Amino acid sequence: MSGWQRARRVVNYVNLSTPLGLLVARLGRARVTKGPGGLLLAHGYRIPFPVAGAFTLGNVVLTRRSEDEGYLTGPLLRHEARHATQYAFCLGVLMLPLYFAAVGVSVLICGHHGSWNLFEWLADLDEGGYRRRSPWWVRRTVIPSRRRDRIVRSYEAYFPDTGDH
Repeated sequence: MSGWQRARRVVNYVNLSTPLGLLVARLGRARVTKGPGGLLLAHGYRIPFPVAGAFTLGNVVLTRRSEDEGYLTGPLLRHEARHATQYAFCLGVLMLPLYFAAVGVSVLICGHHGSWNLFEWLADLDEGGYRRRSPWWVRRTVIPSRRRDRIVRSYEAYFPDTGDH
């Protein structure tokens, strides 16, 4: 474990986000094990909220899947580790209202909770398994086709998957 990961672990305990994560894991009857980089992996989470393959509270990464599936590895685990770092920088549980505000902004922009969510962007959308969606006004605005095609191409340069998914 690197020095930064140790510091993140300590900061997330002090700011109460990791204890909150452990409480949620216990309430959800998840099995907690030590993971890489000071993370704690909670498999078998049973509460139906949030609707996500995995989510992070402090240094605790929770998933409904079993440990045997090997779900919390590779790109997804790197994505969730970035969320753990965000908790450290956002003073712990104060990240939750900021995150939910970012969800609201993303839904207003494109109708999806993650595509324009700043926290998901900073954690790497692709590694988290999110699809990039274009803003609603690019998909639905009626404009002459030549101009529309130019606008869509400029967005596709930044957001390769601009379909309605």
